[in-house]
Amino acid sequence: MSGDRLAGKVALITGAARGQGAAEARLFARAGATVILVDILDDQGRSVAKDIGASYVHLDVTSEDGWRTTIDAVMARYGRLDVLVNNAGIPSRTRIEELTREEWDRVMAVNLTSVFLGTKHAIPAMRRGGGGSIVNISSMAGLVGTVVGGAAYGASKGAIRIFTKATAIQCAKDGIRCNSVHPGPIVSDFTASGPEADALRSQRLARIPLGRRGTPDEVAYGVLYLASDESSFVTGSELVIDGGWTAQ
Repeated sequence: MSGDRLAGKVALITGAARGQGAAEARLFARAGATVILVDILDDQGRSVAKDIGASYVHLDVTSEDGWRTTIDAVMARYGRLDVLVNNAGIPSRTRIEELTREEWDRVMAVNLTSVFLGTKHAIPAMRRGGGGSIVNISSMAGLVGTVVGGAAYGASKGAIRIFTKATAIQCAKDGIRCNSVHPGPIVSDFTASGPEADALRSQRLARIPLGRRGTPDEVAYGVLYLASDESSFVTGSELVIDGGWTAQ
């Protein structure tokens, strides 16, 4: 039960048309927030928004003009922005020697630059409202090297961790908190199938002390905590939700 933990708050969630972002949007709406979903998957995004009574905005998170326009529209309509969840991201498992410059740049743009742009344009809006909470979705691959994650993906997620800390320090005086969430293997839309994928999945399960993959809702509840006033003394921290993977 989420109750009214986000009552009165306006929350923007990126990559919210499906998977983890959609789970966060649904939970936030049940917790009483006014939710704005952003994505480039318009049909899916509008469907989720309709289901939960939220708003949907098309946004390429790598576009600074797009971010500027979106934040301005949120402020014009709602007059405040209390929560930003930088959730959008893409996977990459390519080995270093096979990694092209184009794939590297794309992963960095979607996974990392989008976090910078969203944060940059959310800060003035949150400052006007007296504070807020920024939650950046990183990964366990942003904490430790893994055999199942590509170098570009891990590098982007590790950079999010440090960017989060810098944001927390710089924005504390404005009442703006910033934390990162580090999920482990989660059942998601990115889950592949086939013999090779099944073997990889078995390797992952063998490394998880709890013996299973997590669910999007289990991560979303952690994001909800960081978005809410329950975490009012938490900033610059990592919330690891990985079934014990990184405890080894």
